Amino acid sequence: MVSASKLNTFLFFKLPSAYWSGVRVHQINTKECVVKVKHRWFNQNPFQSMYFAVQAMAAELTTGALVMMEIKKSGKSISMLVANNKATFTKKATGVITFTCNQGELIHDTIQKAIETREGQTIWLQSVGVNQKGEQVSVMDFEWTIKLKNTAK
Repeated sequence: MVSASKLNTFLFFKLPSAYWSGVRVHQINTKECVVKVKHRWFNQNPFQSMYFAVQAMAAELTTGALVMMEIKKSGKSISMLVANNKATFTKKATGVITFTCNQGELIHDTIQKAIETREGQTIWLQSVGVNQKGEQVSVMDFEWTIKLKNTAK
């Protein structure tokens, strides 16, 4: 089972730049993933707000963690990779920023289609970042490619 604490341990060992920037998974279930990161000196830009790349790490994690969880649940050997991304920044990111992706059901359907058809699939997933007042600071979209790995028959 994928849990917030296991994902945070994964960050420490496999994505240390995200970990040291303060990116942390707070909640994950089959439908959504919530990641938080606090603006601080280490992850700031010259404009007294959170550097865009830190926001991107947190946002990508919300989508990628859901994909990883669904792959694990499937029991199949499946590769995943970001092919494209788009970002819109609407407000300075200061304080604690919460990123949420709530497209778990779409991810489930896409992985099932990849398994059934044995063909690669692509899926656009969105993560929305809000500040402590609930104001949107950024929206990030990630195009994931999902493909069943070739296994010996």
